[in-house]
Amino acid sequence: MFRYQRSILLGLTAFCLAFNSPLQAKEQLVLAIGGEPEQGFDPLLGWGQYGSPLFQATLLSRGHDLAPMPELATAWSLSEDRLTWTLTLRDDAYFADGTPLTAADVAYTFNAASSAGGRADLSALQAAHAIDRYTVELTLKAPRITFIDQLMTLGIVPAAERENGYGDHYGRQPLGAGPYQLVEWQEGEQLIVERNPYYYGEPPAFERLVFLFTGEDTTLSAAHAGQVDLAALPPALAANLPTHMQRVVMESVDNRGILFPMQPASGEHAPSGAPIGNDVTADIAIRRAINLALDRETLVDVALHGYGRPAFGPADGLAWSDTDEAFEAPDLTRAHTLLDDAGWELRADGLRYKDDQPARFRLTYPASDTTRQLLAQVSADMVRPLGIEMQPTGRHWDEIQREALHQDAIVFGFGSHSPQEVYYLFHSQHAGFGFYNSGYYTNASVDHHLDAAQAAANPKTANQHWQAAQWDGETGYGVRGDTSWAWMVNLAHVYAAHRCLDVGELGIAPHGHGWPITANLQTWRWTCD
Repeated sequence: MFRYQRSILLGLTAFCLAFNSPLQAKEQLVLAIGGEPEQGFDPLLGWGQYGSPLFQATLLSRGHDLAPMPELATAWSLSEDRLTWTLTLRDDAYFADGTPLTAADVAYTFNAASSAGGRADLSALQAAHAIDRYTVELTLKAPRITFIDQLMTLGIVPAAERENGYGDHYGRQPLGAGPYQLVEWQEGEQLIVERNPYYYGEPPAFERLVFLFTGEDTTLSAAHAGQVDLAALPPALAANLPTHMQRVVMESVDNRGILFPMQPASGEHAPSGAPIGNDVTADIAIRRAINLALDRETLVDVALHGYGRPAFGPADGLAWSDTDEAFEAPDLTRAHTLLDDAGWELRADGLRYKDDQPARFRLTYPASDTTRQLLAQVSADMVRPLGIEMQPTGRHWDEIQREALHQDAIVFGFGSHSPQEVYYLFHSQHAGFGFYNSGYYTNASVDHHLDAAQAAANPKTANQHWQAAQWDGETGYGVRGDTSWAWMVNLAHVYAAHRCLDVGELGIAPHGHGWPITANLQTWRWTCD
């Protein structure tokens, strides 16, 4: 057991102090900012990919412009053939048990993550080697422009062979060199963390953090009762703030859109057993008509209560996105014409048919997500005048994976600081790969541009290929090409924060997993006496 693990009694005491003692206000924060990771706080399985890993430190960090900044690594370089990263580590980094973090731990982390099959994609890694105590080399199988993103997101764990090293229970008992260490995790209820006394950076202002895992309504009730200092709010509840709290809005690239099954139904099944294909959404005229019918400004107003902006692609506003994909207003006249020309006949019942196939399909969303439910319902109403019936259907995630993932249109959410996500979403080799290209989209030209982007010599050249994958003048995955999605909105992340809590200058958040607001936690301050 790690030195810093405490008894349940200590955890409960901390919880009570956080709720009842105003004298502790400067030293403790109570946060209700999202759920807990199912696989625990294990970077090898994906923890930290969408935000700060909290318990672990990374080799590099992101600046506000998303550029790499020093963290555990004080210097880094890439060989001329773009196959070998060489990084020099700081010599004052320690894990929370007081043992030094060295190049051996970094090499172990990268080698282990490459075979763990988690969200950290290290498929390009040939091997990681500790050259000496504070120098590590990461050798790639082929040039990979997005590999640097793993240097900014993969938290370093202690090598398995050392005392308190990585093991089967690491996700529940994380040991890292980040600003905080885990005290107690009562799954489904709360997480208590304290400062890591060996942290190499500026100590965070707050000695203890208590994370509460509450539902949307419970979170707001706790905020009104003065029981939390920072609470994540769904847009529908963002106007109902307690008088002692202020609204904090964090801009994001966290998007929502409709992923379309791209293949006709053929009786085939994915390796998971889920059926593949949908005869309605496989028709490009249906997909284009839906895109033209969506009034994205209204979706922002109604489903997000104004906290967001229209979305037209997976990475709007980022350097690898094509800015020409956007269009200003819905065009139902053009949508009707497209459907007419494609042979979708509007009949007396108000529904279109093609070869007696009705233009009807399920629009599935996770049942627990009220924002996606609203988006599904409102977008279905927008599309219905075309003679297309999208049927909003709430399901649990396990049911979606088992039955709907490849045959229903699904309201998905993505959004990353890395173009690697674009590669996952649209490259044919990832067709049926988890939640990413679950519509089985394939286009050889898109594959070519995505591969060329990964092999590019520099980000500028890579961005030209990322954008060309969206639309290269002839084809692409975007609305001018195959129209593989109907992107709807980019969310703003809304929080209620105690008026005495200054959360500093927030960056641009990725998708909501991983508590992205905590990325600048070390700059937070309590401003009241």
